[in-house]
Amino acid sequence: MPLYEYACNQCGTLFEKMVRMSEASQKPACPHCGSTHTNKQLSKIAITSSGGAAASSSSGSSCSSGGSPFR
Repeated sequence: MPLYEYACNQCGTLFEKMVRMSEASQKPACPHCGSTHTNKQLSKIAITSSGGAAASSSSGSSCSSGGSPFR
């Protein structure tokens, strides 16, 4: 089941909920106030390297083929 992010129009609470694909168009109740006036939010995707900050330095590369082409 996918994890969706929602915002409550009544109280402003942001929450996540696992929802079946067949139920994705339904609006879940807010866990804070119980309102069903909720909207699905656009999820943000974080892209990071596996080496963290060290991966951006020339000595911290974990690639054996000369590093990332995105430097």
